Amino acid sequence: MTLHLCQAGYEAFLVKELGGAAEKAGAGWVLGPEGAGEPCFAHVSMKAPVEVAGKSLNALAGAMADHFAASARGERFDAPWPFCVESAGEAGLSRRAKTAAEECLARVRGRMSRVARLAVRGRPGLGPARGLFAYLPDFGRAYVARDAVFGGQKRMADDPQAPSRSYLKIEEAYGIIGREPAEGETVADLGAAPGGWSYSAAKRGALVVAVDNGPLKGGAVHPGIEHRAEDAFKYAPEKEAAWLFCDMVEDPDRVTDLLARWLDRGWCRRFIVNLKFARRDPLRVLRGALALRSRCSLLRARHLFHDREELTLVGERAILRA
Repeated sequence: MTLHLCQAGYEAFLVKELGGAAEKAGAGWVLGPEGAGEPCFAHVSMKAPVEVAGKSLNALAGAMADHFAASARGERFDAPWPFCVESAGEAGLSRRAKTAAEECLARVRGRMSRVARLAVRGRPGLGPARGLFAYLPDFGRAYVARDAVFGGQKRMADDPQAPSRSYLKIEEAYGIIGREPAEGETVADLGAAPGGWSYSAAKRGALVVAVDNGPLKGGAVHPGIEHRAEDAFKYAPEKEAAWLFCDMVEDPDRVTDLLARWLDRGWCRRFIVNLKFARRDPLRVLRGALALRSRCSLLRARHLFHDREELTLVGERAILRA
């Protein structure tokens, strides 16, 4: 079994994505099958978790440390390793998880001082990792695992100059694709207003064409941003853009078709696109988006920490070799 962590309120979508099977579930977590590929709604997937219990905080932390010590017997630790303890959203539980983490690491330090010095607190970056991962679904127990896969989602710091909170989504999405716009790169931002995504690229030195009939606001009035008051669905770039951004409140099928057109015509090399599912079945929206894989050398779909009823696609266009 695998313990999948997700944004609270989206557990049912994650269960459907995993094939409709769940052994246990709660607010922000699902214990079920591993799932195929990279689950969109899973932020973290802890593999083969062991459930430990403890009526007191010390007993719980001790059980976590015992599991690590037993499973690490004979294992070499030559590099920093991740140590991550999280919890469900119940009032006061995050404070208990933080204290349990401190006590657990102190116990590991008492048994394996050199290994404990290599521990790095918090979530690692995108992809698989081996370390010590624990999740408290309530006050009396924890799921503990040594291996986990991280989807790359995380809370981002706000920027008071950003024109809108959608800025947080694009900042988070850079971690999913593994890069961000560089100085001098061109960005086509479709449906740009009020300009949070354009601002994010321009502050890195990118040259942005912001396409929207609506006005840009605040930091999006920037020398690196050219505003074009045009229909984003009709806009065609004069030359290939390094990036396509698109965050429009539109039918997700229509936006997927728009992305397909940009890929087929070679109008962009990379893309970050949001698909609003609202009252639609998000799994059907996801399947439609993943049908673009044949056009891409990289395609990832994520329900971001800063997403609500939407999915975020990131990827790179496949370049055909002569």
